[in-house]
Amino acid sequence: MITINDIAKLANVSRSTVSRYLNANGYVGKEAAERIRKVIEETGYIPSQSAQSLRTKRTGVIGIILPKISTETASRLVGGISEVLKQQEYQMLLADTSLDKEKEIEYLRLLQSRNVDGIILLGTNKSEQLVKGIKDAKVPVIVLGQDIPDVTSVIHRDYEATKEMLTYIIEKGNKKIGFIGINESDPAVGYQRKQAYLDTMVEYQLAIKEDWLQVGDFSIESGYAAMEQMWRKDKAKELEAVFAVTDRMAVGAIQFLKEKGVKIPEDMAVGTTGASTLSKYMEPSLTTIDFLNEEAGKLAANLLLAKMGGEKVKEKNYHHYRLLKRNSV
Repeated sequence: MITINDIAKLANVSRSTVSRYLNANGYVGKEAAERIRKVIEETGYIPSQSAQSLRTKRTGVIGIILPKISTETASRLVGGISEVLKQQEYQMLLADTSLDKEKEIEYLRLLQSRNVDGIILLGTNKSEQLVKGIKDAKVPVIVLGQDIPDVTSVIHRDYEATKEMLTYIIEKGNKKIGFIGINESDPAVGYQRKQAYLDTMVEYQLAIKEDWLQVGDFSIESGYAAMEQMWRKDKAKELEAVFAVTDRMAVGAIQFLKEKGVKIPEDMAVGTTGASTLSKYMEPSLTTIDFLNEEAGKLAANLLLAKMGGEKVKEKNYHHYRLLKRNSV
C-alpha cells in the first residue's frame, strides 16, 4: 500500500511538502508540485479521507435531509445541490424522512455524529424542537423551502405564486373555485397556499364554501379522493375550477373529473403548482407554477458553502418562480 512517505521519496521531496500539496495548504514550488502530481498519477495513490479529515477538520461530506426522496421536486432540488457540490469535490449523504417530522430532528443529530461539514434541510415544518435543533447544530445548516426565523433559508414565494395562479384562473372567467390542500402543519405548502386562496377569493368578492376546501397528502390518490369528496358534497355541481397545491394531487383530481365526463378546461379549469414532467405531457397539459427547483438547490448549496467558509449570508433568501400557462385553464 502506497503511503505519503512513499510519495515523498519517489518525488524527492519532504513529507511535509507532499502534505501541503494534497491539502492545498501552503506553498509548493512548481517543479516539486509537478513531480508529486506525476508520482500520484503513476502509483494511483488515493489520500486517506480519514487522515485528511483529521488534518483539515473537514470530511468533504454534506448531509441532505429530504421529506420524500422519490418525488420529482426532491430529485430536482438535489440535482441542483449536487451540481454545485460536485464542482467543489463534496460528496452528499442523503437522509429520507418519509414525511416523518420527528425524523428531521433525528437526522439533524445523526448527520452531525457522522461529522458532515454542513447540512441542507428540505423543511416541512418549523416546530420549536426543530428550530432549536438547527440553532444548536455544530455545523452550518441551510433550510430549503420554509421561512424559519433567525435561520438561513431559501424560501419559495408560495403565497405570491398561488395568488398569481388564482388571479389568472379568475380572470379567465372562473368564479366558483375549489381548493385541494395539505395539512397546515406544513407552513409553506399547507398554510401559505391556502391563505393565498382565501385572500384572493375575498379580494374578488367570491364565495368560499366549506365543502370546496379539501385536504390531501401530496399523492395522486389523495387528489382523486379530495375531488370525489368535493363532488359528492357539491350537490349542484357548481364548481367552475379547482386549484390543487401540488401537480400530483391535480392529476388525481383530473382523473376523477374525466371519469365523471367533465371536460377540462371547457367544463372545469384546473390549476396547480410544481411543474413536474407529467404536468407537461398529460392531457390536458397542466397550468402550473414552476418554482425552478434546480436553481433553488444551487442557491442553497452556494449559501451553505459560503457559510462554511465563514462568510456572512442573508437569513431570508427568496427564490423566484414562473407561471406556466397551459391547457387545463
